[in-house]
Amino acid sequence: MTGFDGVLFASTFTTLFVIADPFGNLPVFLALTSRMTPRERKRAAWQATLTSLAVLTIFGVFGKYILGFLHISVEAMQLSGGLLLLLVALQLLTGSEQNPGEPGAANVALVPIGVPLLAGPGSIVAVMISAQDAVNGGVGSIVAAIVAVLIVHVVEYVTMRFANPIHRLLGEGGTIFLTRISGMLLAAIAVQLMVNAVLSIIEGM
Repeated sequence: MTGFDGVLFASTFTTLFVIADPFGNLPVFLALTSRMTPRERKRAAWQATLTSLAVLTIFGVFGKYILGFLHISVEAMQLSGGLLLLLVALQLLTGSEQNPGEPGAANVALVPIGVPLLAGPGSIVAVMISAQDAVNGGVGSIVAAIVAVLIVHVVEYVTMRFANPIHRLLGEGGTIFLTRISGMLLAAIAVQLMVNAVLSIIEGM
């Protein structure tokens, strides 16, 4: 049994933390859950975290086979994720986002917060690469990769869990203002995802 791989742990944690950006995504989380009660927002926090963890775990273990079986490229995932985020951003900018409590309204904790905001194309690819390195490195490397992924999700949960006091501090007017700003930021993230995908396709030609 090999020892704990500190290098793989550090690289996996840093990469996922930067991509997921839990502190940067907090305004988006507040905006998407602005019509929820404090209790519903708490539930949304752990639902989004578990959704992200489940998706990254599945792709970390079976990602290579899933993409190969469906003939899906990483660039296609980036484009689809970017389009989904852009639709959400437009809703935030126009104030037409659905009330999560309304019948038929989508559970924003699952989509788009869990996927693709937390577990987006970048995170999925990063986990797939780390999983491959971990398998090649032995048991110590596998443990390091798993611990890194878990700690990132703990940070994500804690950040969203304490969104309630931030929401109270901002008030209704502050939340609406933050919603519009979040819409612009989310639109920029979405466009950047699609631009990266197009550039990758061009480079591969």
